[in-house]
Amino acid sequence: MIRAFDALSLPLLRWLDPEDAHRLAIGGLKLLPPIRPRPDDQKLAVRAFGLNFPNPIGMAAGFDKNAEVPDALLRLGFGFVEVGTVTPKPQIGNPRPRLLRLERDEAVINRMGFNNDGAEIVLRRLAARANQGGIVGVNVGANKDSPDRVADYVKLIETFAPVASYFTVNVSSPNTPGLRNMQQAAILDELLAQVIDARERVREKAGDTPVLLKIAPDLSLAQLDEVVQVARSRRVDGMIVANTTVARPRSLRDKAKAEETGGLSGRPLFRLSTRMVAETYVRAEGAFPLIGVGGIDSGGAALTKIRAGASLVQLYSSLVYKGLGLVEEIKADLAATLLRTGRDSLAEIVGADAATITAEDWPV
Repeated sequence: MIRAFDALSLPLLRWLDPEDAHRLAIGGLKLLPPIRPRPDDQKLAVRAFGLNFPNPIGMAAGFDKNAEVPDALLRLGFGFVEVGTVTPKPQIGNPRPRLLRLERDEAVINRMGFNNDGAEIVLRRLAARANQGGIVGVNVGANKDSPDRVADYVKLIETFAPVASYFTVNVSSPNTPGLRNMQQAAILDELLAQVIDARERVREKAGDTPVLLKIAPDLSLAQLDEVVQVARSRRVDGMIVANTTVARPRSLRDKAKAEETGGLSGRPLFRLSTRMVAETYVRAEGAFPLIGVGGIDSGGAALTKIRAGASLVQLYSSLVYKGLGLVEEIKADLAATLLRTGRDSLAEIVGADAATITAEDWPV
């Protein structure tokens, strides 16, 4: 069924304006029948952040911004889904056009600007599906015009704790002015202190909700040192590495669109994001697990990200070019790798190549 859906939908969606195609894809998923997903190979199960994931493949934040189709995505085989970014108040985001395909590079540039329906509506949707099961994380961010961005994050933690499987504190989008400044050590330390405190205040009623930090791939290694040190000292439960990049790799072929402002994702981000996973992994020293994001478009790419240090991975941009069938392809490749190498779980290879990757020349 997924192959048939991809065969019919991909040519149509690629013909449309990217943002219109995205809305059509969401609409199509709402019509998906309540199929039962194929059971995953037990060797693909991952335990991280105190949660049991049936497989390591997640839908990254940005696709289902408003928690409209998390259960449809889980039925399609994702091991987990991250909704958002959600802000306290509804936000229209930046002017269109704000989503661009770089077809020749299998890449996307977005400058969306945290467009979303706001916390109240998203909370209502997540509360309505609370008994459905499955791991659904909530990616949280600050409103563009907020007078107190730290307070925005605190409010969202308190609001969504009863319905979120985990939180992602997003301070790394390049499309909200000044947001990435919150990765500076002193500001980040204050933010995480208040976020963790908020989580603890609602723990008795909402349970223990893991808090993850999502960082930019454009940090210098000195900045990464500070970020990881703060994350460890504040005892976050994990990190997501990494968001989109404002850099433009030399390999890009669509030179005209490459000059557009916004965050670049997709295949050209793979080498940089993988390097940042490895650099973060060696600095974390096992203090918490990582989710690797950026340019994963095959089983081999997912395996490389895991061997760099990611316990879990997330997709989004590659689905634009390869369709939803990619999820099952990656899972099959990972299971085949474990069978071929005689391993019982992916945990046995997490970080196996991290030291080697950090010794390579920096990707440009």
